[in-house]
Amino acid sequence: TSTIVTALDQGVTEVFAVATLEECAALGRDHGCITAAERDGVAAEGFDLGNSPFGFLDKDFPVRGRTLAISTTNGTKALHRSLDAAAVICGAFLNLSAVVSFIVAQQRDVVVVCAGWKGQFCLEDTAFGGALAARLVPLGYEVAWSDAAIAALHLWEHAQAEWPAYLLESAAVRRLNALEYHDDFVFCMKLDVYPHILPLWQTDRLVNVAK
Repeated sequence: TSTIVTALDQGVTEVFAVATLEECAALGRDHGCITAAERDGVAAEGFDLGNSPFGFLDKDFPVRGRTLAISTTNGTKALHRSLDAAAVICGAFLNLSAVVSFIVAQQRDVVVVCAGWKGQFCLEDTAFGGALAARLVPLGYEVAWSDAAIAALHLWEHAQAEWPAYLLESAAVRRLNALEYHDDFVFCMKLDVYPHILPLWQTDRLVNVAK
């Protein structure tokens, strides 16, 4: 989601977030989309970009005015599992304030879907859920305090004073460091770099509705 948020900030007009590499490649081939794909943390072969937000910050690869097709190991699959909801948005630490504003304005029940890693728990996604709850409670938003929500909030309360260093021993950081993607981790954990970006699912694609 951090990459999608960054892409929209850099002028990508809409994002086709697809579950499979085949769908992603077809959108590039048949519709001229920029293609970005990753499996197991590594950029997939044959696509324009991987899943690093820095690919969209590279001035030598202009993206403004283009459409993006993206497929990732975890995030795009979690997105597709959520499409029965009345509204589906993409949240990250980078656009946390935009997510909070949307939720408060909608006044609907909200389920936070943590993509995790191959179906497993991961610290950074759960901490995001806790950070979101910590923002919503003072605004009068009622949180259903399931064990998962309580754990997420407690995790964030414990982690935020030393954020993002708290995550240095996490599995995600170990994976990124092994792939020499440490800068990606540092960037994606920044708070509210893009408070004006909110990807909302419309029909079959994500568009920014927080302009």
